[in-house]
Amino acid sequence: MEINNIFLVSVKKQMLYYKTVSEKAMDQLEEEQLFASVNENTNSIATIIKHMAGNMLSRWTGFLNSDGEKEWRNRDSEFENTVNSKEEILKIWNEGWNCFFKAIEELKPEQLSQIIYIRNEGQTALDAINRQLAHYPYHIGQIVFYAKMLKKDEWTSLTIPKNKSNNYNAEKFAQEKSNKHFTDDELKKLQ
Repeated sequence: MEINNIFLVSVKKQMLYYKTVSEKAMDQLEEEQLFASVNENTNSIATIIKHMAGNMLSRWTGFLNSDGEKEWRNRDSEFENTVNSKEEILKIWNEGWNCFFKAIEELKPEQLSQIIYIRNEGQTALDAINRQLAHYPYHIGQIVFYAKMLKKDEWTSLTIPKNKSNNYNAEKFAQEKSNKHFTDDELKKLQ
């Protein structure tokens, strides 16, 4: 398989993994906890979701042929708490992710070297994807960390549980060597 194809498959798998991790973190919360904020300088999980979705819709709508910072995007409003229900915030979340996955699915490997623009700054499509591979997991880490803080002792680990690394490694090394994406097993565990 050509390297550009491998890259696009990896992007899809990684982003599905991070999306799933976020959703499993949010599933552990009570609805009102999605809107909790420590102070006026911190964002609630709902606000982080609004921002991520706004970014996704702006960046991935017309990905190859229009600037990634759309004129219709109001980034500042993404940080205002205007959503009141889990159903509404998950709808916004899924709209953003659907836009992202649709754009990635339609992208052809040879288009990775095409120049696209974000705020009039040119970069390859590959660089723009890498930019989001860093941006979205950054915010997903915030969501998971916030959820862990809110749940305290009731938190169920989404990755390797604390003090269980040796068990995890023993299980992995007991298996035959294989060539697969790291998310293959991790997504199965999260299902």
